[in-house]
Amino acid sequence: MKSAELITALLILAGAFLALIRAVKGPTVFDRVLAVNVFGTKTVILLALLGYIGNRSGFLDIAILYALVNFLGTVALLRFVESRRFFQ
Repeated sequence: MKSAELITALLILAGAFLALIRAVKGPTVFDRVLAVNVFGTKTVILLALLGYIGNRSGFLDIAILYALVNFLGTVALLRFVESRRFFQ
């Protein structure tokens, strides 16, 4: 692995760690939800980077699927927090 790729992966992990701290300490529920969404986004980026480093295109498919699940989960969670129920 090249040093630039290693530095990039470490920076992504550091950002994910900071997002987890914000998810635990967030002053409001919306800050926590946003931090969880950021963590999911960092995970998608890390999966794509690992797929690039290892020359495995299957990781990109997993990253796209995880991004979709992350988006839908965030929307569902925000709807639940806003109205305290999933369906209206």
